[in-house]
Amino acid sequence: MEPAPCLLLLLLPLLRVLAGTSLSPPPEPCELDDEDIRCACNFLDPQPDWSSALQCTVAVDVEIRAGGRSLDPFLKRVDPEADPRQYLDLVRALRLRRLTVGAARVPAPLLFGVLRVLAHSRLKELTLEDLEVTGAPPPMPLGASGLGISTLRLRNVSWAAGGAWLAQLQQWLKPSLLQVLNIAQAHSLAFACEQVRSFPALTTLDLSDNPGLGERRLVGALCPHKFPALQVLALRNAGMETPSGVCAGLAMAGVQPHSLDLSHNSLRATANTGDPECVWPSSLNSLNLSFAGLEQVPQGLPAKLNVLDLSCNRLSRAPRVDELPMVGNLSLEGNPFFLAEAASPKENAMNSESGTAPACARSHLAVGMSGTLAVLQGVRGFA
Repeated sequence: MEPAPCLLLLLLPLLRVLAGTSLSPPPEPCELDDEDIRCACNFLDPQPDWSSALQCTVAVDVEIRAGGRSLDPFLKRVDPEADPRQYLDLVRALRLRRLTVGAARVPAPLLFGVLRVLAHSRLKELTLEDLEVTGAPPPMPLGASGLGISTLRLRNVSWAAGGAWLAQLQQWLKPSLLQVLNIAQAHSLAFACEQVRSFPALTTLDLSDNPGLGERRLVGALCPHKFPALQVLALRNAGMETPSGVCAGLAMAGVQPHSLDLSHNSLRATANTGDPECVWPSSLNSLNLSFAGLEQVPQGLPAKLNVLDLSCNRLSRAPRVDELPMVGNLSLEGNPFFLAEAASPKENAMNSESGTAPACARSHLAVGMSGTLAVLQGVRGFA
């Protein structure tokens, strides 16, 4: 096989399968914009022309979706364990910075073979969506370089490895360079923490849109002392019940975030009976409790915050001073009492039945899910 096509098979395992000939060929599954910046492919045809993705090799931002089909046949056409160093010049010449791969059933050897090749590219952001990863990954070759990305996003990705998947994936990355990790709709967040190495540079961890997580499983997902540089923690629509319960999880995991997002959870204002008083991380200065269905200010909040967002809840009166922490920037928009006080007579009449501000009403289309998930589910329906 020619070196260049072989490389492209490893880089984009959705390329060189011969499509059936037709007198009237279907529209191209891939579209490249005029500036050669973004290239998007969606292989929905029963006999897709995978070679159409070749045009994406000049793009900076590439998105490839495989129509939900299995990529097992590609293992017969490429050797995922082949040494990619013979193609280094070609790989390094790629303009690729952001890659999204989705809607496929992909064997682990193929996926990790692609990651091994991409380790020699200039890729910075990788997104995997709607994938089923099957089988066990191959062992990491001695001397192989990990993928040096700064951002990794995973949404609805299942792994045959169960809770060990993060430790397996981490072996193929450079943890010292990863700054942003987003894991949504995960099939397992019960990580094998003893196998996970530290992420020393990770500043943002987003575990939103995992409603089955809950406070009891939070410590296992945060892997104690594996995120020493964490600054931003997002737990939107993650099954959280009380701010104090989350506080206890943070303490047990040893994380010290500066910003905590608990919006789009059905929160209770009172702590669980018998729970000891929790001491919040001294570093925490921003807390988002919007869209949480709160009818009063929760108990056990941090004593001092720069930002507290209580917007779009169900507060029927303005909070008293003794109910609030010392806070520099307090947001109360979208609560019934705020709407009654701030709206004009005409606006008040329009919104009196719902008791919510228009912006809150629009976002409550996604009750029980974060705004991000609501948008994604509105534009694609892959299952």
